Amino acid sequence: MNSKILIIGACGQIGTELTSALRKQYGTEAVIASDIVTGNNELNSGPFKLLDATNYQAIENLIEKENVKEVYLMAAMLSANAEKMPMKAWDLNMTSLFNVLNLAKEKKIDKLFWPSSIAVFGPTSPRENTPQHSIMEPTTVYGISKQAGERWCEYYHKNFGVDVRSVRYPGLISYKTLPGGGTTDYAIDIFHEALKKNSYTCFLKEDSTLPMMYMEDAINATISLMEAPKESLSIRSSYNLAGISFNPAQLAQSIKTHLPDFKIRYAPDFRQKIADSWPQSIDDHVAQKDWGWKNQFSIEDITKIMLENLNQRYSLNTI
Repeated sequence: MNSKILIIGACGQIGTELTSALRKQYGTEAVIASDIVTGNNELNSGPFKLLDATNYQAIENLIEKENVKEVYLMAAMLSANAEKMPMKAWDLNMTSLFNVLNLAKEKKIDKLFWPSSIAVFGPTSPRENTPQHSIMEPTTVYGISKQAGERWCEYYHKNFGVDVRSVRYPGLISYKTLPGGGTTDYAIDIFHEALKKNSYTCFLKEDSTLPMMYMEDAINATISLMEAPKESLSIRSSYNLAGISFNPAQLAQSIKTHLPDFKIRYAPDFRQKIADSWPQSIDDHVAQKDWGWKNQFSIEDITKIMLENLNQRYSLNTI
């Protein structure tokens, strides 16, 4: 039997598009999507399994039955939702990671991808060009779980030879899936509301600059890292990954070049405190050096792609 790739948490924002990209690259039958809820039509176009990321035995059984050799663990509770359910978030984020790390330790799988986040940084980290190695004192449940996860990934690599790879995702933007409960999700919401109402009420302040990235860049980075020779990788905690940095006012201005009457107002909520603890820009020169990472999409590119594709989804003629 040919070896397979398993994506755990495939119904999420990243998992959905990662599944499609991996199936395009390796063949539909070679990539098994899984989640605790039923997949959409796109995910169900290939192998799909109901799977609880916190159930070690169920994951092990699936891996052995399907000859899975690579796992992408995308299941997690994101920043804003995790603040509302801290213990549930910690349990999901950490138990799921230990499950796949231990399966790799037992040689059940050969290679593992686990996503970290800019949430590992905190108010004491440098906010501009945050370096690969920096002070990390995260103040959110999500950030704490990701920082702990990074340490465990490095530990399992050094002590047990586990081939685990990771990137620290910035805020991700896509028209294909709805927001998943993250602090940077305003940058997705804003496009939906711009087309439906020509206005948007933002839950962050106008000058809240954060690192952002178009989803296709994030997917390309993920797959490129997994395909890189392991000898070239110097980081086994998680690589800094930068795209572009902007704030809500700058994104609104970009939208106004397409929708001149678009209006934005600001009503910061609890997510503002989270955003204020995160970097404004990221230094990712180590990823560039080790495996040739480079982002492709600008704020203008993202705005055009988002508006054009969502306009078609809503069958509007506003642009």
